[in-house]
Amino acid sequence: MPQNAPRPTKAERTAAAREKARQIREEQQRREKRNSLLLRWGIVGAVVAIIVAVALIVVSGTRGSIPDAGPAPQHGNIYGGYVMAKDGLRPTEAHTVDVASIPDPASSDGGNIIPAGIKAAAKGDPAQIVVYADMGCPVCKAFEGQYSEYLDGLVQDGAATVEYRVATFLDRVSTTNYSSRAANAVACVADEQPEAFRDYMTELFVQQPAEGGAGLDNATLVSIAESAGAPGVASCIEEDKFRPWAKYVNQTFSEYQVGGTPTVYVQGQKWDGATQPDFRAFAEQAIKG
Repeated sequence: MPQNAPRPTKAERTAAAREKARQIREEQQRREKRNSLLLRWGIVGAVVAIIVAVALIVVSGTRGSIPDAGPAPQHGNIYGGYVMAKDGLRPTEAHTVDVASIPDPASSDGGNIIPAGIKAAAKGDPAQIVVYADMGCPVCKAFEGQYSEYLDGLVQDGAATVEYRVATFLDRVSTTNYSSRAANAVACVADEQPEAFRDYMTELFVQQPAEGGAGLDNATLVSIAESAGAPGVASCIEEDKFRPWAKYVNQTFSEYQVGGTPTVYVQGQKWDGATQPDFRAFAEQAIKG
């Protein structure tokens, strides 16, 4: 301080001390606020991490707990399908399935894989139509809404059989493995109440939940089955009796590189909806040969 500078008065010294104290206090408050925010965000981050970890454990546990082998439902064939014929679902002998034992594809020439069991029916026999569908697939719902009556007419007239192979690849966008649970429910109806199979499939598509959520719960799947004429399947649905079967069908879907749903074959020919948007015209041409 210069020698000629006046010495601060007591009042000025007091005011300066108070200002310094205020600055220190405000800095302390800012520091405490930052630390509090960091603590809160740290807690939130930890909670989120725990929730994610638990969800992953639950999902992986749910998916991983399904055996690779198990019984096929009555009317479920070795290719993973249910064949609707004029006299009802085509019966099959009792058998088991295993994801490690998938039938060889019908053809794989030039990398173009045709799934096992797909071939043109002999002349004079009902034409073969095979539909790969996922019960959680919105495009499948649209396909069924537009063409199910046509397909049912072919079956009732004896002009064709229609085989449904129910994939479950959309489990990956469900929080509860809805596609697999719905596929299990379809298998339960095919096994115990085959006469209700078609109505149940149709109603599940009508009541299809939005893609990417939890889907319908098992109680609702049971209720829809009862409304479709299939009482008594509750225990089968709740106990996941045919989840190994659903797993097997999806393994065939993967190994045959089906790719998406709906995928439809008519007399061994694959429908390409992009180049042939009118499925009925395509089917009639394929059936006519």
